[in-house]
Amino acid sequence: MHKLIHVDGCGETGGGGKLLGGLLQGRQKPVKVNEDKGGLLRGIECFALDMDGTVYLGERWIDGAKDFLEAIERLGKRYVFVTNNSSKSPEVYVEKLGRMGLEAGVDKIITSGQAAIAYLKKHYPGKRVFLLGNDLLKQEFAGEGIYLEEERPEVVVTAFDTTLDYGKMCKVCDFVRGGLPYIATHPDYNCPTEEGFIPDAGAIHAFIHASAGRYPDRVIGKPNGDIIDYLVERTGAAKEKIVMVGDRLYTDIAAGKNNGLKGVLVLSGEASLKDLEESEVRPDLVFASVKEMIPFLG
Repeated sequence: MHKLIHVDGCGETGGGGKLLGGLLQGRQKPVKVNEDKGGLLRGIECFALDMDGTVYLGERWIDGAKDFLEAIERLGKRYVFVTNNSSKSPEVYVEKLGRMGLEAGVDKIITSGQAAIAYLKKHYPGKRVFLLGNDLLKQEFAGEGIYLEEERPEVVVTAFDTTLDYGKMCKVCDFVRGGLPYIATHPDYNCPTEEGFIPDAGAIHAFIHASAGRYPDRVIGKPNGDIIDYLVERTGAAKEKIVMVGDRLYTDIAAGKNNGLKGVLVLSGEASLKDLEESEVRPDLVFASVKEMIPFLG
């Protein structure tokens, strides 16, 4: 299990830097941890929250996450969940959150699968699509009018397929090798779970590249702009009033920094202090978890 890293005291980070008085000392400019002296969070109207590794792991809330969500709403602000995980439909996320004691509608869920559907409708209307994904995602695509085709597609879309097998990989590699437009829902290499990390869509892309010699022509999910455009369209919020909160520097935080949003890194999932020290992606704020953000919300 990936455990929460507490960073509110002094000591070694295990990542080549030291925590001294709440500062991460490394090769780059020191980063303040668990602080928001500039009041950035007070001015935010919409919190775009990653899910896996940010508010929960598996079926377990990360400590303080529900209190964080309640605090946002108590202050008259709002939140949406923005996940790159395309292996589940919005309805499945709603059911899961309900089992965990949170009543949330599908309007609070934004997935890379939904953003990919919007992209296909805009750029490849009516085209036959080979979708490397599980049955839930296939049902979602078909329900939105995307024509799925196994033998003679015009476009290839790859997702986080938790039912992946060798036959599927052979087929998708053939289509990609043949030069079809190649779109991916998201780039994440690993997905955090209660038991540890499992290979995600980025690992599938690496397999395809090794065989077919191509990476995706377009990646929809974080950190890329397509999912942010979809987020802004769905919420109606101004970019400067939205903050992306997540546990991955190369997806969540880069999504904010590359596309006009603020970015807050939490150390409760994939990213470690060593990753932060070595990364060129610099979040606006860093917290041990969303729990430590609560005092700074308003």
